[in-house]
Amino acid sequence: MSIAEFIATLESAGELIRIGTPVSSELEIAEITDRVVKSEGGGKALLFEKTDKGFPVLTNLYGSERRMAMALGVERLEDISERFNTLIGTVTSPKENFIDKLRLLPLLGEASQWFPRKRKGRGECQQVVLKGEEAKLSLLPILKCWPHDGGRFVTLPMVHTIDPDRGIRNVGMYRMQVFDDHTTGMHWHRHKTGARHYEAYKARGERMPVAVAIGGDPVYAYSATAPVPDNIDEYLLAGLLRGKPVKLVKCVTNDIYVPEDCDFVIEGYVDTAEEKVLEGDFGDHTGFYSLKDYYPKFHITAITHRRDAVYPATIVGIPPQEDAYIAMATERIFLAPIRLVMQPEVEDMYMPAAGTQHNITIISMRQLYERQASKVALGLWGAGQMMFNKYLLLTPATTNIRSTKEMAALMRSCDLSSSLIRSEGIYDVLDHATPTCGFGGKVALDLTAVAKSERKSTFDHTALPSGVEASDELLEEWSALILFADNESELNFEQIAKAADCNFVVVFDRRAQEMTAQELLWLGAANTEPSRDFELHGSTLVVDARAKLPTTNSKKPSRWPNVVTADDATIALVDKRWSEYGIGEFIASPSRHYKNLTLCEGAEWHG
Repeated sequence: MSIAEFIATLESAGELIRIGTPVSSELEIAEITDRVVKSEGGGKALLFEKTDKGFPVLTNLYGSERRMAMALGVERLEDISERFNTLIGTVTSPKENFIDKLRLLPLLGEASQWFPRKRKGRGECQQVVLKGEEAKLSLLPILKCWPHDGGRFVTLPMVHTIDPDRGIRNVGMYRMQVFDDHTTGMHWHRHKTGARHYEAYKARGERMPVAVAIGGDPVYAYSATAPVPDNIDEYLLAGLLRGKPVKLVKCVTNDIYVPEDCDFVIEGYVDTAEEKVLEGDFGDHTGFYSLKDYYPKFHITAITHRRDAVYPATIVGIPPQEDAYIAMATERIFLAPIRLVMQPEVEDMYMPAAGTQHNITIISMRQLYERQASKVALGLWGAGQMMFNKYLLLTPATTNIRSTKEMAALMRSCDLSSSLIRSEGIYDVLDHATPTCGFGGKVALDLTAVAKSERKSTFDHTALPSGVEASDELLEEWSALILFADNESELNFEQIAKAADCNFVVVFDRRAQEMTAQELLWLGAANTEPSRDFELHGSTLVVDARAKLPTTNSKKPSRWPNVVTADDATIALVDKRWSEYGIGEFIASPSRHYKNLTLCEGAEWHG
């Protein structure tokens, strides 16, 4: 399915809004999209038909559960998990006789259709070919999303690299900052396959070929984000999901193969002998700016595209955003492999949007022996992208882990003096709360054997430290007391625990007083590192969720980012032009609400 065909499908399903008025790819498109994606149900996909660069821009294409299912070619996301469960069950079940084995033959024939296939000649993605000086990134409507971003960023790139030792392809999604018409950054985190390939080419003293595909069948971009095992081709997953092979053609200036039906291909190389360059800042999926750092530079040798190309883009920032629905699909698709390969006890998995994928995961599991939750937690923290998880909640198999009511009941009833599981390990390098980049404490909460009696949650307001304001809004439901204090106030956590007879006390900056419970969950998970910010006194856990502004204290990070919000000028522009867009009822800018959280001007706190 081409992106043009997907647009037609969305429109026929009432899931698309065409915006025919001219718009700017610098800040304006992102602000419109942020308003829509945060509206009820994720809003609709947006096709900006008249941009300042000529090509149409499609945003929010994955931004609802329904559209995510449509992108993967199913009616419901549950259809995928049911299909995978059946497939894995068929393959792994005992085969007692020859007839049972014969029954696998149709499945083997079907599986042969999933593998990507190379074809000769040029594909639709090469209807227009620009090489050398003609291949200018300024021709493309690459978005600048947030006011303090270092520049324009390609946000849905499918970055193709080849393992030089084994010849195996990897397709990953790594943001790309545009430096000029012919170079970009290549944001390869140290834990990612692209970075491993880079190091392999560097060890060989060789230039690294790279090809970046944009658009095409929406399943391609999803597959590039999926946590498939290393050395497994992402286009095999795409073929499995679609039930047909991905057809590939060779690039015009290197030997990498890309999907023949994508919309754009940016070809080039990374010179591994070249010094890395400063990239960033960037308003990231954490809801904060990821700050400047050094990454490889990508040099462009060609840009090819379809004649009717549409440029797909996503924005990331304070949740919920489009990536929450991508994570929802991943929960469904990879639950069956998790059971098969790692943790057969696992019944269900849920990554709330407030956890921005890595910070919070909730698991329901079958408990066959005492403390089995510890085995599951430690196993998951050592597996694939789950190694980035910071907070893990483990519940009984019968729990509806998406039910706020059921989770609240467990949280009220747990005994924290015996149910906390502490560890340490790898973090996403974008996590700003830890003093050591990419490494920090982890906590799991074992809720699998919670007693039926619930703790009576109270607090003595007069016993709290002076200068601290309390909110008991979550006290009865979650056994959580929320406190607000000045950022630099020295607080006696033991005194606070004695004043609060409840399971959880969480201290936030005063500027967070207008946030909802879900927003506090996002902020608390993002701003904390368990080994530094958690103190357990008796059976009360006190958490310091305030910003850790850098000081001489080595336990604090050396840098602290600002939250991501639009600038006042862009908000005012979109307010003024709203009726021109034809989107419907006015949607206020979410950024106005989050302005209270900003620490200063710019991407980074500077004192």
